[in-house]
Amino acid sequence: MSSTDAPVPERIVVVGFGPVAARLVEHLEPLVAAGTVALTVIGQEQDAAYNRVLVADVAVGRTSEAAIRLADAAALIALGIDVRLGAHVARVDRPFRRVLLDDGQAIGYDRLVLATGSRPLLPRLDGLDGARSLPPGVSFLRDLRDARAVSAALAAQERIVVLGGGILGIEAALAAAEEGGRVTLVHNGRAPMERFLGEGARVLAAALMKAGITVVGGASTGITVTDGHFSGLMLEGGTLVDGGALVLACGVRPRTELADGCDLNTAAGILVDHELRALDTRDIWAIGDCAEVRCWDGSCLACAGVTTPQGLIGPGWQQADQLGMAFAAELSGTPAAVVGPPDRRSAVLVLKARGLDAVTAGETDVDPWTVEPGLAVAVWTDPGHGRYAKMVTRDGVLTGLVCVGMPRTGAELVLLFERRSELPADRSSLLRLDSIEGAVAALPPGPDATLCRCAGVTRGVVQESVQQGCASVKEVSAGTRAGTGCGSCHDDIRAVIEQHFSVAVAS
Repeated sequence: MSSTDAPVPERIVVVGFGPVAARLVEHLEPLVAAGTVALTVIGQEQDAAYNRVLVADVAVGRTSEAAIRLADAAALIALGIDVRLGAHVARVDRPFRRVLLDDGQAIGYDRLVLATGSRPLLPRLDGLDGARSLPPGVSFLRDLRDARAVSAALAAQERIVVLGGGILGIEAALAAAEEGGRVTLVHNGRAPMERFLGEGARVLAAALMKAGITVVGGASTGITVTDGHFSGLMLEGGTLVDGGALVLACGVRPRTELADGCDLNTAAGILVDHELRALDTRDIWAIGDCAEVRCWDGSCLACAGVTTPQGLIGPGWQQADQLGMAFAAELSGTPAAVVGPPDRRSAVLVLKARGLDAVTAGETDVDPWTVEPGLAVAVWTDPGHGRYAKMVTRDGVLTGLVCVGMPRTGAELVLLFERRSELPADRSSLLRLDSIEGAVAALPPGPDATLCRCAGVTRGVVQESVQQGCASVKEVSAGTRAGTGCGSCHDDIRAVIEQHFSVAVAS
């Protein structure tokens, strides 16, 4: 065959180089090596993909930047992938199938994947509203640059004010406090995470204060600046919360500006079908925080409820796996797997911190006194010991849970929730899992049970890696991806390792 007869590689352009894009690139690497695909990855940051979930750990010095990296730009370039870091996409030219950069360059595509993620929300505060850039001492906690700013504040022993009572804000506050920082957490409502934890949020607030964090409730109105640097957060009523650094953790919003600019269908996110293809297109897909799965079929039950992006790394990785395998099957000529409607039930919110556990999933806002056929709600509260549990069942099947300060009970409830299992008739029997001092962390009972929800890794896969010689969480993570997401399964991985080697020593 002459060179003129060689097949032309499929041009795939990925816009965004976060954790989800990095996972997709892994699937496409063999196609690039085979000459089937010409891949371009465009990242707005100067850094290649890293795990954003662990940025707070970097900020407080608990882990290094190198430890959370998910991609090696130099290695990808050596493989033949066109990696462009620090590049900004101005717009997508759909009629001519090209991506236009703000420096005037045009990159043609046959398939375009938008993995633009989400952007942090900037609250309306006097001193911030309308500002083109954040003043010195004010940062988000979204990227490595933010982590470096918080790290500098900790090193200078400045009081850190965290604005936002969600998971990101609480984890940032806890991480800083655990490393010796002076921290104030400011939130709306009666208690942090009240929307998700209900009455359990008040138990959480008490635990935060025991951890040395000053917890302040109230609406924020503005910031004060002294000598050009942040010096305090103003609340309604005139209260001033002093501090040397302000971390904004007020939520995120899917980035849809490129999609809006080229007339793609958008709602909260970029609307895609069950194959993750942008609606009414043939050559554009979206994955991760920017993608909202909602098909045009009005009878589709999976798309009838809430479809907004979940903002969790696990579902994003699942989408990257789905799309990567579909591309590989199509371009290699192998049969593609049948894709069903999205399952949003598996979303579980986990607060990870040393000595403080909280988990919630499913429907949690049901009143315990609601009278409805098949519905039962059990609530148990022990504020003095920082414990709270709520279980919602329909016809005996667990449909919602909240668990604070009870790691073993929470792990068991999550397992039952994900398996759509019935609870025992005596709900209180589950509470006994946390009653034994010194008990090891609860583990899924069988090898097929999911141990790492983010990466979708089962206990059996982790056990196999340990049996093959992996003796640390880092080694298990490198070989299986378990523990590379939110990190909440690290204790379970350690327990598998300890269990294996204790048996080996005993024998």
